[in-house]
Amino acid sequence: MATSFPWILLATVVMAMPLSFGTKANQLSYNYYKFSCPNLESVIKNELLKLFMTDATAPAAFLRLLFHDCQVQGCDASILLDSSYNNHNSEMISSRNFGVRKLEMINHIKSVLEEECPGQVSCADIIALAAKESVSFSGGPHIQIPLGRKDSRTCSSQEADAKLPSPTITVDEFISIFTSKGMNIEECVSILGAHTLGVGHCLNIVGRLYDPRVGDKMDFGFGASLRVACPTQVPLTNLTVVPNDITPVTFDNQYYRDIMMGRGLFGIDSSISTDPRTAPIVTRFAMDQNNFFQAFSSAFVKLSSTNVLTKVQGDVRRKCNQVN
Repeated sequence: MATSFPWILLATVVMAMPLSFGTKANQLSYNYYKFSCPNLESVIKNELLKLFMTDATAPAAFLRLLFHDCQVQGCDASILLDSSYNNHNSEMISSRNFGVRKLEMINHIKSVLEEECPGQVSCADIIALAAKESVSFSGGPHIQIPLGRKDSRTCSSQEADAKLPSPTITVDEFISIFTSKGMNIEECVSILGAHTLGVGHCLNIVGRLYDPRVGDKMDFGFGASLRVACPTQVPLTNLTVVPNDITPVTFDNQYYRDIMMGRGLFGIDSSISTDPRTAPIVTRFAMDQNNFFQAFSSAFVKLSSTNVLTKVQGDVRRKCNQVN
């Protein structure tokens, strides 16, 4: 995990996006914990700050955790359930969740909140809040999100296998996934900007390096550097990683600048820079970081409010890794 890059904190806009997509999402509220746990966000910020100051890779991990939770069953913390506490296989068994980290930190934050306001805050809301704090702490927009998600009672590794996108996802598949969450094309392109944080594993890019698709746009020098980092079609170790962009611990628009130059790490990164539906948006985001931040903020609210459980549809788990 690259830690030698500058850790930049930027002043950014606050986005509070109206919810106009789906009845369940409309049951969430920006003031949900006003009386039941008024110090919720400050508690989470304090706990995360301790971690962020010692681990520059943590924000990327929390952002990825949200994506992987919301993609399977919805944003319901099902990804945190252990198989030993559930009749279904844990989602973490799925190979699509390879490299997903920081589940234990969500459990820790939950334990702290149980002291502050017992039985009030769902693990699903903690995941969403940790992700949005990760974005802002890394230099990205300060996003306001509605709360009130409940935790699921089930999980499924089979559903994770089926619903988490593969490294070879096409633009058509990518657009289909995110428009189903209420996003427009601009928001779809912006949500991929989450790739501006973190790293990719050789396991997920060697296919592109050694068996490239026709028309795959990759800068020659960039491809050569990736083959140095990932020298075999079958990775020697699953731990080898390469940065997603040249500023992997800073949330900025560098991702779009990189993919315009053929320096996108994943195939989908290359594809959205050339597809006529998405390329103009990539160019605009590369030139205007504030425009990217605004679109990402809207997309983030929609993603984190997708297929949520509210009221009696779910629980507030006492421990995030097991059902009540």
